[in-house]
Amino acid sequence: MESEIQRLYQLRLTRYVTALYNEKPDRIPLRIFAEEFAAKYCGYTNYEVAINHELQFDTNRRFAVETGIDAIQTNSVVNWFGMQKAIGWDGITFPGIGLSVNEINQWSEPTTDEEAFLKASEYDEFIDDPTGFLVTHWFSRFTHHINPPGSPVTFEHNMAFINGLMAYNLFFNTWGAKTIELIQAGVVPAVGSVLKAPLDILGDKLRGYVNLCYDLHERRDKVIKACEALMPHLLNLVLGGADPEGNIPSIIWMHRGCIPFISQRDFKEIYWPTLKPIVEELWAKGHQIIFYAEGKWDQHLESFAGLPEKSIIFHCDKTDIFEAHKILGKKFCISGGIPNELLSMGTVEDVVNRCKQVIDSVAQDGGYIMDASALILNDAKIENVKAMIDFTLNYGTYSQSGASLPSLEEIKKISKPAPTGIKYQVQKRKPGVCIPWEEKRKELPEFQGEEGLAQKVWQDVDGMGYGYCWVNLTW
Repeated sequence: MESEIQRLYQLRLTRYVTALYNEKPDRIPLRIFAEEFAAKYCGYTNYEVAINHELQFDTNRRFAVETGIDAIQTNSVVNWFGMQKAIGWDGITFPGIGLSVNEINQWSEPTTDEEAFLKASEYDEFIDDPTGFLVTHWFSRFTHHINPPGSPVTFEHNMAFINGLMAYNLFFNTWGAKTIELIQAGVVPAVGSVLKAPLDILGDKLRGYVNLCYDLHERRDKVIKACEALMPHLLNLVLGGADPEGNIPSIIWMHRGCIPFISQRDFKEIYWPTLKPIVEELWAKGHQIIFYAEGKWDQHLESFAGLPEKSIIFHCDKTDIFEAHKILGKKFCISGGIPNELLSMGTVEDVVNRCKQVIDSVAQDGGYIMDASALILNDAKIENVKAMIDFTLNYGTYSQSGASLPSLEEIKKISKPAPTGIKYQVQKRKPGVCIPWEEKRKELPEFQGEEGLAQKVWQDVDGMGYGYCWVNLTW
């Protein structure tokens, strides 16, 4: 017999998916990306949740249950000390370790070619074999324990891989278990797998933004080819973790693909041509994606409008939400638009007035999800976040009742193009592969049993190693 919690979860999931597909549910869904705010709400420091990986999940779940929101990301602070320092990541400083206990994680990146994890002279090598480059060069440069090929294999080198893999498995196994706990509490996991744009990966984790700016002028053809080389791997990664039922959307954290970080020319010639095909292929396979558009993307809205109907959910940070609704609202769901500055420095009345303005202007025909403009950190006032939630629960109701909502199958019934795959230049290793079976097979004696069974086991294991390499790059 279905429990009350199960009915609540199904109602919230249907409400969420209805809005995601740009339709009108019984009321406006509340989806909050709480980040460090969840720790503050539950009385913990940022240090405590950065160190205790289970606390990241538990604080988010408690915050969601107590405030009555519909959906939330599974854990509050993406970066866990245990996983990232086990392998020796150098680029991140944690709260309470070099920072005060309530600071947020701080990232650093290279600013010169000597510091870069991908040198200017190595573009061709990376383009020919991105996975091989990660294993032989990137790991040893991005960490301080792993040594490059030709260097002595030290105790610390070996333990970095062993501890790193153990911590990785612990974290993601916990993720799976805590996702089930979230659902059992009646709350919808807001997002599934993660994507980043090829140009963002190149700037964030390989060259560094400053070096990338030089590259866009000095070796533009290499930048384009490197982004093209990344495309099939990023697609493989986001598809591998996508919700198999196609209810929960994937998400792309959009960092520096907008003006003023890159020019409109760079966007039109590099950023968008190497991102759009991934989004289209994801949709062809039945998966939506949230464009979590950090920064101001007003000048790129017309480009996004060319995507297939309902394929994305556009999240407004600094983008004018009313302009976004005008250009995209007929085709796509919109979310966000409640400024974080208001949640941090405004009054309850200020927050309520902004929520009313957004709901009255953007949400009248459905296809809107309430959320802050950006990830809610611990500078937000608890009373202001609760005001955003409570006002939406009371004011954001449509005329129909939850009982009359259509089924998920009816909501998602829309024609999608057939998957075509992404055309990419020949690489030494295919997406999803580190050591191909044909190569591994040479090490083994003659099979007396069915070879295909062993081949499948090897490909599954090798695929997990591939995932470990690429998740470290994109995390």
